[in-house]
Amino acid sequence: MKLFYSPGACSLSPHIVLNELDLPYTVEKVDLKQHKTASGTDFYTINGKGYVPALQLDNGEVLTEGPAIIQYLADQKPQANLLPPAGSLERARVQEWLNFIGTEVHKTLAALFNPSISAEAKSKTIETLGKRLGFVDKALQGNDFLTGKHFSVADAYLFTIVNWAPMLGIDLSPWPTVVAFQKRVASRPAVQKTLQAEGLI
Repeated sequence: MKLFYSPGACSLSPHIVLNELDLPYTVEKVDLKQHKTASGTDFYTINGKGYVPALQLDNGEVLTEGPAIIQYLADQKPQANLLPPAGSLERARVQEWLNFIGTEVHKTLAALFNPSISAEAKSKTIETLGKRLGFVDKALQGNDFLTGKHFSVADAYLFTIVNWAPMLGIDLSPWPTVVAFQKRVASRPAVQKTLQAEGLI
């Protein structure tokens, strides 16, 4: 498998999951401004959407969208317990978090990267983000991870997105449980390996 990624982007979550699972893979960096891969390939020919992540499977097929990729990867090694069995309520709980992170946290934080965002829109976006992080903070109280004591693919996704906050000037101190979660996930060996590989630490 080959993961097409950009350092620190949302492709960080499947990169983390690949290392958590210890699956064989290669990576290729993508310049998202030029839409070129490190080997000079037009990235649109790999993923017509033009953004990372994209996972090229051994049969040549390409899977896109982070939440889909990390669930697919987890199912390749179910004994690692990064995703509960299909059809279980526990699986649905992880998917519930993946949907919330994708629609309510990822999209909200990503909007702040837009250099043309107005001051009013930025203020409203930060207010909305505060509500979403407040919900996450409360859910994490008494839990190491989103669904309890066990790390799942949803935790890799949340860590990746919340990791953008400091570079956007967002102070996370009002949500101490989220801060503790970020530190807890960052300390995992597979996460350290991934952050180092992407030049983030």
